[in-house]
Amino acid sequence: MDSFILCATPRSGSTLLCELLTATGVAGRPDSFFMQDPGAEWERAWGLPPAKGEGTPAHARAFLQAARNAGRGATPVFGLRLMQRDLGRLLALTALAHPGLPGDLARLTAAFGETLFIHLTRADKLAQAVSRVKAEQTGLWHRAPDGTEIERLSPPAPPRYDPARIAKVLAELEHGDAAWQAWFTAQGIIPLQLTYQALAADPEAEVARLCAALGQTLPPGLDLRPPVAPLADATNADWIARFRADRVTRG
Repeated sequence: MDSFILCATPRSGSTLLCELLTATGVAGRPDSFFMQDPGAEWERAWGLPPAKGEGTPAHARAFLQAARNAGRGATPVFGLRLMQRDLGRLLALTALAHPGLPGDLARLTAAFGETLFIHLTRADKLAQAVSRVKAEQTGLWHRAPDGTEIERLSPPAPPRYDPARIAKVLAELEHGDAAWQAWFTAQGIIPLQLTYQALAADPEAEVARLCAALGQTLPPGLDLRPPVAPLADATNADWIARFRADRVTRG
């Protein structure tokens, strides 16, 4: 395999998986290179001129090449994390760069070579929704096992139970996974399936399985300790229980 695309939805364990794959030294340096917001972050980082309007074929080709370089690093494989909401931007760029090809899969193959699609899902969508809402409210998205904050997107704030927001996010996450599956079916793609639960239970085994599918072998003696810690706590459990009770009450 020349590349992989990690197809996910927010709070499904994608950051943990990307960090673990990067730590192998043989499976790329995956990141969200095609996120829509903020759209120009990578252009600034790579020294590319910003796209004008919908962009040009030359800009699309330059962006895709820069993404390939960043997502491969010094490894044999290009890695990309792609949220379902960002699929449209990637497809628009590949359509500009490879206009003569017949469909999404053909254009992605032209851009990235032989590609493994990985579908990362979290079975407990309510827990996933609660995790996202709590992160939005508190500003803390990722923390190291020693308690050090890794990613904070806003100043600290206390969490508050918001059933309307949880319900909205839950519906978005369910739609996101369904949309991924519909796109896989339409393109004739059979993705490698990976779950949050399996990754959390045995990260080394799951990473070894992905590397084998990519044609790569984990270096001997590699210590793959999870670089991020779970953020779920009593607040998460309380919100989940209250939301389920509210559903029962509403009938």
